[in-house]
Amino acid sequence: MADLDLLNQSLARNVKRWRNERGFTLDALAARAGVSRGMLIQIEQARTNPSIGTVVKIGDALGISITTLLDYEQGPRVRIVPADQAVRLWHTDAGSFNRLLAGTEAPGPLEMWDWRLMPGDHSPSDPHPAGTVELVHVTAGELTLTVDGEKYPVPAGSSVSFEANSPHTYGNEGRAPVEMIMCVSVPGVRP
Repeated sequence: MADLDLLNQSLARNVKRWRNERGFTLDALAARAGVSRGMLIQIEQARTNPSIGTVVKIGDALGISITTLLDYEQGPRVRIVPADQAVRLWHTDAGSFNRLLAGTEAPGPLEMWDWRLMPGDHSPSDPHPAGTVELVHVTAGELTLTVDGEKYPVPAGSSVSFEANSPHTYGNEGRAPVEMIMCVSVPGVRP
């Protein structure tokens, strides 16, 4: 089975499982996530390949990490994610990408990402739920982080943290690739 098919089936199974566990109807989850009921139906039936933005919105609405939404194995207490099993969820033709390296649900969703942004590329993000914090460490190049319309240059070797409940964009306005590690902490959701 192709990786994308496996991910879509895992997403379908896990969205339905967590929606039911939280006691959300399709309409309630659609409203919380800001996606259509029809999109949720297609996702739960593994008939679509949703954008990373849609998956993030659903995870935020359910109060779980993207790792949990895409997890096709129930792992032991110690879980090693081999390099070839990191999930690439976004990429551009220029060579930019992000990879979900690892994640956990305790005490709330926590995700670790590996990013590369090629010169001129930008990745915008909708606001996350209140209480969401993102931590970024730039290992190469200079990141241009825009939060709520204000730009912040973050050079290689520097780190930044910010509350991610405002629109934000990761951008590369330089001439060299930007490489960074990012952690996202989302507060738990109460049904």
